[in-house]
Amino acid sequence: MDRTLIIGTRGSDLALWQAHFVQDSLAAIGITADLKIIKTQGDRILNLSFDKLEGKGFFTKELEEELLAGTIDIAVHSHKDLPTENPPGLIIAAVSKREDPSELLLILKDCVDVHQKLSVKFGGIVGTSSNRRKAQLLAYRPDLDIIDLRGNVPTRVNKLRVENYDAIMLAKAGVTRLGLDLSAFYVEELSPTELIPAPAQGALAIQIRENDAELFNALQPLNHPEVAHELAVERTILKLFGGGCHLPLGCYCRKDDGKYQVFTSKADEGDAFPDRLFIEAESTDGLAEKVVSYFDKDRKFPQKVFISRELSGNSYFRKALEKHRIEIEARSLIRTVPVITKLDNFILRNVDWVFFSSKNAVEYFFHLDPLLPKKTKFGVMGSGSEDMLRREGYFVDYTGAAIDAADVAAEFAKLANGTTVLFPTASNSLRSIQRALSPDTKIIDLAVYETILEEGVEPSGAEVMVFTSPSNVDAYFADNLLDPDQKVIAIGKSTGKKLDEIGVKYTLPYSPDETGLAEAVFGTICLSYKC
Repeated sequence: MDRTLIIGTRGSDLALWQAHFVQDSLAAIGITADLKIIKTQGDRILNLSFDKLEGKGFFTKELEEELLAGTIDIAVHSHKDLPTENPPGLIIAAVSKREDPSELLLILKDCVDVHQKLSVKFGGIVGTSSNRRKAQLLAYRPDLDIIDLRGNVPTRVNKLRVENYDAIMLAKAGVTRLGLDLSAFYVEELSPTELIPAPAQGALAIQIRENDAELFNALQPLNHPEVAHELAVERTILKLFGGGCHLPLGCYCRKDDGKYQVFTSKADEGDAFPDRLFIEAESTDGLAEKVVSYFDKDRKFPQKVFISRELSGNSYFRKALEKHRIEIEARSLIRTVPVITKLDNFILRNVDWVFFSSKNAVEYFFHLDPLLPKKTKFGVMGSGSEDMLRREGYFVDYTGAAIDAADVAAEFAKLANGTTVLFPTASNSLRSIQRALSPDTKIIDLAVYETILEEGVEPSGAEVMVFTSPSNVDAYFADNLLDPDQKVIAIGKSTGKKLDEIGVKYTLPYSPDETGLAEAVFGTICLSYKC
């Protein structure tokens, strides 16, 4: 290309980083470009939250107008800021590689409380301008006070230092690109499957005039078609919902092991409890429409769902179902009893790791008042065990979020091989994690409780049956109490394997926790009623 291109960009530090990134990428393929800074409505109006701003595209409109006028050749945008339809005459010519779309919760160190989920002290003030983040945060932590936070990324970080915030939430992508020093804060990272990001979060869009075929062709080395394919699903979902940045919608699509996975969270308002859905498909054809159909207000719900564990009043699973007036039958079909009442702390003196496979293991172990070395790290299977460990006053160093124990074992082995690992367990533990560790790892098995099946289990008439452990399956199917029309969900593969043994079809949630179970219940409903 024999001309110097003009790249239009906003003037924030992050926008300039993005523009320089594109400029450098063009230089690498022999194309020269200069930058032109353009101020947008979103830059000028900082005293209003996003849902109070008029119209859409308040971070992109002015760039698009200059592009159409021919005063710039390229507009570089954060893809999530773009309206779902290009103005006539403009197209997205290239999409960047996607930065990690996780969220970061930055917490003042004197406002950290290990006992609380997300680590913010009870009743803490959290700053964010996003209704999407607000809805999902309050679903996990309804005690939090969510207040508006505007400004570019460095400005927001500085506001946490000097204004009345205990924590703020930012996209990891922006923090990573700017290389900000966050050592003054406690930082908790929330994966895109835990707190679902905005559609197209983490990707850049390179926009040009539709009739500039020469430039379109020149930009193709910068394009990542697979990323664009996944983002198209997310942005189609956003378009079908008719939303913009103010909509409490999170959507994340990725390809994993040959299948497209879509995670969606949608609330009616920023302070409303969101509905969540996880689905998989071989192709993206019709995938966005299928996701949106789930959220149809006229969809049917079961009258009753059974779960084989007791639930607290603040349980995520309980709140997700009761929002739709679904009756919950929560009762465990087993009971647990301790197998030791006193611990020889001598065996703990050189322990590097303690790994818990269940909430019961955490509870019974700490009833023994263990004296652990300060160096000891903690690993857990699933967020339920993590929450229980937090109640004991400890942060988790590794959380196995995968639904397959073998995957968790392989991940944990990378951290713990060659160390001394203590496993507080049930007396009949399957030892899935232990078997994955290398021979030079010292393993200490410590049975702290025993599981006993309840006798005379009564059948449930619920339409959906959720089983939370292999022992609960054993108890319910001792007399095979399942009705042929009941839908079954298993919390993880070990529970699923037990159902396989007796020939019962079931659904596995994406994550073996209450959020994953709620997603699986609604996904099962959707399939049952052909949403």
